[in-house]
Order: sequence, then structure tokens, then C-alpha cells
Amino acid sequence: MSIRSADFVTSSVDVSRCPVSERCEYAFIGRSNVGKSSLINMLVNRKGLAKTATQPGKTRLINHFLINEEWYIADLPGYGYARASKADRALFDKMIHDYILKRENLVCLFVLIDSRHAPLKIDLHFMEWLAENNVPFMMVFTKADKLTATQRSMVLRNYQRLMSERWESMPQAFITSVEKSWGREEILEVIEGLNKLSES
Repeated sequence: MSIRSADFVTSSVDVSRCPVSERCEYAFIGRSNVGKSSLINMLVNRKGLAKTATQPGKTRLINHFLINEEWYIADLPGYGYARASKADRALFDKMIHDYILKRENLVCLFVLIDSRHAPLKIDLHFMEWLAENNVPFMMVFTKADKLTATQRSMVLRNYQRLMSERWESMPQAFITSVEKSWGREEILEVIEGLNKLSES
């Protein structure tokens, strides 16, 4: 897929204020500091489109971007930000859950996971919640250039082993690197295919 344009549309405090749901939408989510905004910028080849920050937990709204004037990317607040207050975490959780369950044009959720860490319960539990609610999603392992090829293979095997205990099969997964643009074409190809399916 060729990215011809990528434009910021709006930031919303809840799903009811998101843009009219007339186009296919793909949302990106993950723990704070997983590299979500950087990955979005890499996908659309626009530095600075999604705002990045050195301090985690800065994305506190649902940010929408219109791609090729045809489909949306939604940049969601990160989950599990420990430094947020309990009240703020509850607010973010409600915002995220409401969006995921109520956004009618959401085609797929991309769940970002830092490939440098062993599988974390917070990521596994979040994906189980998605499956229990029949939310289509794919896994995106970020910062994979920091690992050797052997270590990257081990990451996938570890998740496959853990998820096989409760899942019939592991969701589709991508190995990505913003620095090296790994995974860009593969993710865009999947999105292009899903867009075509929605048109048929």
C-alpha cells in the first residue's frame, strides 16, 4: 500500500466524540512507552504526525488520523501506566474499553508489545479480554532491532507456549522496528486487504 496522505483529524475524550464512523478504522494500543506513536509515524511515513514523548503516559485522548482520505488510524492511550493516579487509570480504562466495545467501524486492533521483555501478565490479560469480547486484534512486537535473530524467535515461541495453554491458536503477529522500518509493508498489506474485504 502506498501512503499518499496522513492528516490529524481530532482528539476525543470518549468514543461518543470520535469522528463519524463511516470509514474503516484501525486502532493501536499498548502499554505506556511501548513505542506506539513512533510506530504509527513509521507506518504512514510522517515524522511527528503522532506525538511522541520521552515521558510515558502522555497520550491521554483518542487521536484520529485520516490516511489516504480513505481510512482512519486511532492512537489510543496506553494502559498500565503506573505513575497515573488510581482515578486516572480508571478513567483511561473506561475510555479504552468503551471505545473498543462501541466503535462500530473498528476493523482491527493492533496490540503493541515490547519485544525486549518477557511476556507480561498485563498484556496477556488484556488480549484475553479482547478475545472474550470477540474483538479482532493482531500482535505487534516493537523494538525488535534491539534483539538478535535468535532472541526474536524466542519471543514468539514464549508467547506461543503461554497462549497455547488457553488459546486454540496465537493471533497473527508482526515483528517491527521503527529504526529499520521492519514490519511496515506487512502491516500495511494486511490493512489494505481488510479495507478491500469491507468494500465487497
